[in-house]
Amino acid sequence: MPVHRLPDGHGVERFRKRAKTLLRHVRAEVPEALGLVAEFHPRPPRALRLSDAQLVTARMYGFASWPRLREHLATVERYSRSPHLVGPSPEEPEEFLRLACLTYGADHPGRTGETGPLAARRPWLRTANVFTMAATGSADALAAALAADPGAARAQGGPFGWEPLLYLTYARLDTPGEYVRAARLLLAHGADPNAGYLWDGLPSPFTALTGALGGGEGDQPAHPRGLELARLLLEAGADPNDGQALYNLGLGGSFSDDTVHLRLLLEFGLGRGEGGPWHARLGPALPSPRQMLRDELATAALRGGPRRARLLLAHGAEVDGLGGHPAYGGRTPRELALLNGHTEIAEILAAAGASAELDETEAFIAACMRADAGAVAGFGPEPLARALVRSPGLIGEAAGGRRPAAVRLLAGLGFDVNHLRRSTPLHTAAWNDDVETARTLVELGADPSIRDTEHDATPLGWAEHGGRHRVAAYLRDLG
Repeated sequence: MPVHRLPDGHGVERFRKRAKTLLRHVRAEVPEALGLVAEFHPRPPRALRLSDAQLVTARMYGFASWPRLREHLATVERYSRSPHLVGPSPEEPEEFLRLACLTYGADHPGRTGETGPLAARRPWLRTANVFTMAATGSADALAAALAADPGAARAQGGPFGWEPLLYLTYARLDTPGEYVRAARLLLAHGADPNAGYLWDGLPSPFTALTGALGGGEGDQPAHPRGLELARLLLEAGADPNDGQALYNLGLGGSFSDDTVHLRLLLEFGLGRGEGGPWHARLGPALPSPRQMLRDELATAALRGGPRRARLLLAHGAEVDGLGGHPAYGGRTPRELALLNGHTEIAEILAAAGASAELDETEAFIAACMRADAGAVAGFGPEPLARALVRSPGLIGEAAGGRRPAAVRLLAGLGFDVNHLRRSTPLHTAAWNDDVETARTLVELGADPSIRDTEHDATPLGWAEHGGRHRVAAYLRDLG
């Protein structure tokens, strides 16, 4: 029986109200409510009580009982942090840490650089407390502090209520520190290698490993000693099935076919085991290790990573396994590769026995995305007409995949080069720092003055905000 996705950021009172609403609808004989009871109650009673409605509500979201759901929500509340919402502090050590660390919501370029002048004026901040010692990699001072108080290695504090290990792995400072030595000291004194928090209550934990590897929707940088710290954490017992780290370097943010982080995680057991302590805490809210491998292969197919695809297949990824994120659309990896013009990956998957079923319009779209003008011409006008209705933003997808030849072909077929949903294709090329695609779009009539619907910014604004210097220079030259 398919379960519903647990809504993000809601406490137990929200679910109590849902159970009461369900009870009320069942008593009113609303068909949808009766269907839920039939599907999710193990022994539907003749007269539903509130406890039955609570059981159905829990099972709808993958929990065996109402107490299990309440326990999960209490766990989410316990570990929830919102570092991006923490405002400036008059306490200088707190303010130093607030500016020094990635928060995944307020990480505009140059923000962590603001710590430089502050530290220059107040050099004592580096060793003000165990949290600043960790963030700055001040290993000698940290060794003395931990010798005096070993429990400080697991203390929670600072502006974000984090443990020292999190301040260390999320810090992004220009001045070098002895970060690996400092991390060893913390781990030797009992720091949890699986330390983490739930960003704004979302169920995917941002762990110390996540912080070390970086990445994400803002293309946050890795820690300057990121891979060394990641290996140290894994050797100390960090679980390699880290869904947020995988998302940050895969589906989220800009994509590269680099496999270094995947090789490291696979070496320590990615895709195997029970999922570690976070899976024990959060249960059905997190994907299984096996599902994480499916998601990674789907990401490689969707975004164009042949090296990743080969590596994942060599480590047992299911060739037709479906990714769980809505971005995959319930497609097999080979279908995703075909629909996004990634011919090499489609061939790799086909050689491994992958399947794909595309209707005529989808096959037409696949030909467009691989810029196969001959194949496109062979379809005739009807698939084009259907594609224009079904996928009006196809040029944006081609731009996001860095496919200028496909952009040119699609524009010639009548797809709108300025199609605006959340943003335009030129916004996408600007965020990718993709000058070739941006130039192609402009030559085809893309308007660089159009503003996106979320931030009210032009493509140049996106490029400047994201530090995309090459495409920013090109767009400025347009005047």
